[in-house]
Amino acid sequence: MTFNINRVKIFVTIPINSVEKVREAVCNAGAGIIGEYSYCTSSTKVTGTFIPSENANPYIGELNKLEYVDEEKLEFVCEVDKIKKVIEQLRANHPYEEPAIDIIPLIDEKEFH
Repeated sequence: MTFNINRVKIFVTIPINSVEKVREAVCNAGAGIIGEYSYCTSSTKVTGTFIPSENANPYIGELNKLEYVDEEKLEFVCEVDKIKKVIEQLRANHPYEEPAIDIIPLIDEKEFH
């Protein structure tokens, strides 16, 4: 069985004070549209961890020290033809040097007869 992939789900973790800026940027770039609704997102509070290396330029934390950060995991859908623009806007508005971005292909329920 083969499927056409027309949409993806994008997940990204963001420091809590930057979530609204990123949400607005990705939605204005065309993400978060489901049917006749726009700005469709969800978020979950999470704790992120990381250790910046000697070559990092961290927004939060100190080099070579384990950091725990209160974050939100923002998730939203995106049409395949808008992914590049959405990711560009996500990165331009996200404070982290290396944001953790997951892109998951979605199968439309209409593919199942």
